[in-house]
Amino acid sequence: MAPPTATTDAPFGRMLTAMVTPFTVDGEVDYDGVQRLATHLVDEQRNDGLVVSGTTGESPTTSDEEKDRILRAVVEAVGDRASVVAGAGTNDTRHSAELARAAERAGAHGLLLVTPYYNKPPQEGIARHFTAVADATGLPVMLYDIPGRTGTPIHTETLIRLAGHPRIVAVKDAKGDLFAGSQVMAATDLVFYSGDDALNLPWLSVGAAGLVSVVGHVVGADLATMIELYRAGDVAGALAVHRRLTPVVTGIMTRTQGAIMAKAALNLTGQPGGHVRPPLTDATAAQIALLREDLVAGGVKPHDGVA
Repeated sequence: MAPPTATTDAPFGRMLTAMVTPFTVDGEVDYDGVQRLATHLVDEQRNDGLVVSGTTGESPTTSDEEKDRILRAVVEAVGDRASVVAGAGTNDTRHSAELARAAERAGAHGLLLVTPYYNKPPQEGIARHFTAVADATGLPVMLYDIPGRTGTPIHTETLIRLAGHPRIVAVKDAKGDLFAGSQVMAATDLVFYSGDDALNLPWLSVGAAGLVSVVGHVVGADLATMIELYRAGDVAGALAVHRRLTPVVTGIMTRTQGAIMAKAALNLTGQPGGHVRPPLTDATAAQIALLREDLVAGGVKPHDGVA
């Protein structure tokens, strides 16, 4: 099934949020909350795509069965009007291929494949890994380059090589090397998405098609406006949005782990963020107080009565 928001230059849409997975206080997946959050992100926060079971979705601590059910819940809720991209990346090629095939059966529109982590494969191993998983389904693939988490970058030459695969179509970049990304975009048809909220506007300026955001949980509509302004040639308008949202990026992305603060921000705004699973820990009262100030400074109004 083709992604409903795909265009030639934006195969998964332009404004995507890497969605958290709401958990109950006892650590179970809140599937009703999953659907309510997905609906809110698409219908109210103007996301035309969602990434499910990425790192922000706490994929390291959800089972394969939970991932399948979470994905099916999101597809059921919004899959007719937003691209649903399933995280299928692990550091085990066979396991990733199994997750990819399960995601295809569940109705995902695309796959997010992170560089294998911890075992630090050489570039040849990275290329073979991505190729094998891309070969496992008919779904389009977004590679996820985040060496700060995985320990290994995807080299420019490796990306150029992988661009020859018919289903490897995009890169979510959290490496932060705009020049390297520019080299890949100049040499290939790979579409880049910003994977670092601090660099959303800079990535657009060098040719990225859109964003895979964490702060999009609470300011997705503003980021969608920023994209539209930039693409329309109103750079000053886009810059004004970028600057206005800097406190929100500070509050969610710099004070502690992003999934923790994204959930806290959702809870503050009356949306189903829920709790995190160990080894993550819920935001402290002090962190929540600072986050409230950051959200207000960025134009986000906390929900009355939510601490």
